[in-house]
Amino acid sequence: MRFAFSEEQEAFRETLRRYFEDRAPAAEARRLMETPEGWERAGWARVNAEMGLAAIAIPEEYGGQGFGLSEQCVALEEMGRALLCAPFFATAALAAPAIGHAGTEAQKRALLPGIASGETVATLACAGARGRWEPGDAAVAAEKAGAGWRLHGVESYVPDGHTADLVVALARAPGTAGEDGLSLFVVDGGAAGLERRPLETVDRTRKLARLSFDGVEAELLGAEGAGAAAAEKVLVRAAICLASEAVGGAERLREDAMAYAAMRVQFGRSVASFQATKHKAADMLMDVELAKSAARYAAAAFDEGDTDIAAIASLAKAGAADAYMRVALHAIQIHGGIGFTWDNDTHLWFKRAKATEVFLGDSNRHRELLVANWPE
Repeated sequence: MRFAFSEEQEAFRETLRRYFEDRAPAAEARRLMETPEGWERAGWARVNAEMGLAAIAIPEEYGGQGFGLSEQCVALEEMGRALLCAPFFATAALAAPAIGHAGTEAQKRALLPGIASGETVATLACAGARGRWEPGDAAVAAEKAGAGWRLHGVESYVPDGHTADLVVALARAPGTAGEDGLSLFVVDGGAAGLERRPLETVDRTRKLARLSFDGVEAELLGAEGAGAAAAEKVLVRAAICLASEAVGGAERLREDAMAYAAMRVQFGRSVASFQATKHKAADMLMDVELAKSAARYAAAAFDEGDTDIAAIASLAKAGAADAYMRVALHAIQIHGGIGFTWDNDTHLWFKRAKATEVFLGDSNRHRELLVANWPE
């Protein structure tokens, strides 16, 4: 297994970093997070036309670029660093893999090219009744209606669910429980009977929504009853994606905090020269580097088909989320009094770190999954 990125991957990273520094500064994140949508279609279309982000990990036969998870995670690190306000995670890290894992060949050819081009914004609704992001908690019911299906129930914490053109929903057959009787369905974002309400969240740079299904017409995605296995694969992959995004955000906070400490002067000395600041700097560097190693190892393990990938993904997600939060706390403290103000940008990444703690399952749950999935 490789433990370093190739020259091509590093060149891709540098290109993305320059692009986001130019097109997605913190001021742009502040502007977009105040809008009801949280992103703009014109901006999403432009970033896909210029950089092809949504297409990175979609196979070439479906209009994508055909790269692996490692390349997608390079992009996610840079998006986390820039705090990009776009429906990338919902569309490319959740919905597209769900269609890829569960869909029939005809469905993949019908749905994935639109996602790859950026024309279709999609999301995945499978957080469950308790918001734990585990298939067995599925709260939406599916019933047959003639040749089709209809969905009933409520699904919360759906990323970009209020704006998505396409919703991939996990639902269960009547009378089933746990992971039995689960199937994935495709629902049009504007379907009759689908009510979509944005939620008030800590992190306003990533919008979540509550979707209410009242007899909504749906198309079965792939085989009936195969939803649990497909959803598990998608969530394992998504945990690695989220870990990579967290690594990028934590690195940005660390660098900004160190730059501020070097510039700020107290008692005639740079704050960076104080022992207390040096201890925090060392702790931040260690947290970021350990989280980076875990996330990058997980992406490489996924691409190489490691049989222990579920445990590795949980390790990466728990470690990166915890590291992100600790680095965010240190960054605010190093900034001193200004670090707690709205005018300072540190709070934007702090809130993303706080949301990352529980998104796709909290760290305690992922440690439980790590133990449960670890090979004997």
